[in-house]
Amino acid sequence: MTAKTPIAILISGRGSNMRALIEACARPDFPARIALVLSNRPDAPGLQVAAEAGLETLEIDHKPFGKDREAHERAVHDALQKAGIHVICLAGYMRVLTPFLVTAWEGKMLNIHPSLLPKFPGLHTHERAIAEGEAEHGCTVHLVTAGVDEGPILGQARVPVLQNDTPDSLAARVLEQEHTLYPNVLKTFLT
Repeated sequence: MTAKTPIAILISGRGSNMRALIEACARPDFPARIALVLSNRPDAPGLQVAAEAGLETLEIDHKPFGKDREAHERAVHDALQKAGIHVICLAGYMRVLTPFLVTAWEGKMLNIHPSLLPKFPGLHTHERAIAEGEAEHGCTVHLVTAGVDEGPILGQARVPVLQNDTPDSLAARVLEQEHTLYPNVLKTFLT
């Protein structure tokens, strides 16, 4: 097998999708290796999960940068370059990106979103799907572009919206699909 592509996973929280990517990257036939897990929140539980998996972790707290989001992203970009990253996987990275980072990593940054885009970009997707009476809901992996959750769709997984669903029950079923979809799409993207 050829060398694995070095990727970075950017997280802000517990990193459940990161765990799915860690498991996938551990397989000998998977075309990626995680060279860096980076968080904008020093207290993100996913950082400890990554460290326990033997992965390189880095925190670049956004708070000291105040409202200068681009300055924060320049520090992130420098760290990604230093680590030799080729592809970025956003996995619960809860920051709206500036044109600087989006342009610097154009065509090389993937995101997973908990809805069937183009429906329900942004937050509170499960609540909105239920409120609008959707028959199905799901998740999408897409390339990151300047518009929030507007990039080209690389893959989707669907779940039915059940009559007695709550946002939490629907979110749990969607999350199960996310954990399968993201590694599958990343593998296809890299091969």
